Amino acid sequence: MTTPRPIRGDLVAAAVLLVVLALVSVLVGVGRLSGADGVELVLVSRLPRTAAALLTGAGLAIAGLIMQTLARNRFVDPMISGSGESAGLGILAMTILAPGASIALKTLAASGAAFVGTALFLVLARRLPPTEPYLVPLFAIVYGGVVGALTTAVAWEADLLQYLSIWTNGEFSAVMQGRYELLWVISALVAVAWWVADRLTILALGRDTAVGLGLNYTVMQQAGLAIVATIAGVSVATVGLIPFVGLVVPALAVRRYGEDVRAVLPIIAAGGAGLVLSCDIVARLLRFPYEVPVGTVLGVVGTAAFIAVLLARPRHA
Repeated sequence: MTTPRPIRGDLVAAAVLLVVLALVSVLVGVGRLSGADGVELVLVSRLPRTAAALLTGAGLAIAGLIMQTLARNRFVDPMISGSGESAGLGILAMTILAPGASIALKTLAASGAAFVGTALFLVLARRLPPTEPYLVPLFAIVYGGVVGALTTAVAWEADLLQYLSIWTNGEFSAVMQGRYELLWVISALVAVAWWVADRLTILALGRDTAVGLGLNYTVMQQAGLAIVATIAGVSVATVGLIPFVGLVVPALAVRRYGEDVRAVLPIIAAGGAGLVLSCDIVARLLRFPYEVPVGTVLGVVGTAAFIAVLLARPRHA
């Protein structure tokens, strides 16, 4: 057995790295920052884009931590386990039923659909044999694929396939001042996750132990589901579906620092923010002056990291 690695020094290093990445993100882009238009370009485009990447990354990583706690499995990610796909289905349904609905109403529909989709996934995943933990990620991929296929079929019938691609390809190129502010909801949800962190740690011990320790298991589960679904809905409605952040960041952090949710929550939020922001910078530089969707970059990086998670030996047991 090994002991968890001390987290304070790594947290300071992560904070310094985030500041550096944020400065690079503000400086990287096609438009020049010199001249009178430079300040306006920073305020209208570069800073909102940087903030959107940080908020999305932190939120998806925390949503992944809570999702893994609810499922009691470190190989699930809200964006590939039905939550993100269900959020897309909710936005599509709102678009068909109420074409003139505001982005706030579409976000609400996305969060509601994500709540139902995530709850159904957890119910079905608990029917899998507990002695076969690797069946859960396989089932998650199949479940997310089924929901995604259903969404595509509905979009095809409604002649909205091109519209659907906006929500399924995560990217920040359209993020500007006035078009990303809903993402600040994520910061409030991260604060709520911090507030209930100790109860989430108890929740991860299982129903019998949690109830024995005095936890209202059902209420806590629904609260966790609501946080995951709202983060998924806000993220998909604003920047699209971004995979793997909620899988690899919490899984690697928990292996390195232990299972205490309150202790690992800050480093997981910083790790998710740094991962998404660094991939967004790479996405802007790969084919400069053109851009690659950050979801595509994270698909490649996340796949490699997922394999590393599967093969790595836990440092903490």
